[in-house]
Amino acid sequence: MRQTTREFSISTRGKGLYEFTREVVSWVGDSRINTGLLTLHVRHTSASLLIQENADPAVQRDLEAFFSRLVPDGDALFIHTAEGDDDMPAHIRSALTQVSLLIPVMGSRPALGAWQGIYLWEHRLAPHTRKVAAHLMGE
Repeated sequence: MRQTTREFSISTRGKGLYEFTREVVSWVGDSRINTGLLTLHVRHTSASLLIQENADPAVQRDLEAFFSRLVPDGDALFIHTAEGDDDMPAHIRSALTQVSLLIPVMGSRPALGAWQGIYLWEHRLAPHTRKVAAHLMGE
């Protein structure tokens, strides 16, 4: 059994989904681990990770629109606004989604479906540089 780690750095321009599938696939392929398990973990409380369709950009737009309606910025319900009106809503969106992903590795590739991509979902309005810790183990 072998293992390796890496940290991906993803620059965002504000709210939205940022695909980084190619970077992950390249790193897994370079690892020479044929069969195993990949763990990805975003190291922030106002962003999340998502496996989602990467063929039609309307899917990403619709997800963002739905979550903006579900948890609107500036809602008077929230008292945690230390970093702005989008502060607490970003934490809630992160809590409702995922901060870690487990992906099987088969044939030295993440076992993703034909239309699946790996995304960082930025929940804040301002640009950020997000860190995603990756751990791969297998044979």
